[in-house]
Amino acid sequence: MKIFVDADACPVVKETEEVAAKYSVPVVLLCDTNHILQSAYSEVKIIGAGADAVDFALVNCCRSGDLVVTQDYGVAAMALGKKARRASSKSHWKGPRKRSVEDNIQYQAKREGLLKKIMEETDG
Repeated sequence: MKIFVDADACPVVKETEEVAAKYSVPVVLLCDTNHILQSAYSEVKIIGAGADAVDFALVNCCRSGDLVVTQDYGVAAMALGKKARRASSKSHWKGPRKRSVEDNIQYQAKREGLLKKIMEETDG
């Protein structure tokens, strides 16, 4: 199992790495040449700049059992292999609200719970 992160402007890279390190799960950060990243824990893959180049590279890298971290519904849908979001009557003209510290804490707790569950299933 690996965790693949669509790391261009990802707000939870640090939290993802902390939980992954706790369970010794490898992390791969994918970014384009405009968002060079460095990490002491994760493998960083720099993908050539181009429309959706990182998105397609991430989907091509991940396998069954891997986790994908992205804010992009299209990437999520491709990674899941099915439509991830049904059309709704809601309009999101303003975009999502800013992430809070509480959002990151909840994300980290949920990611840890998911990793624990997967690790227990694969070990037992």
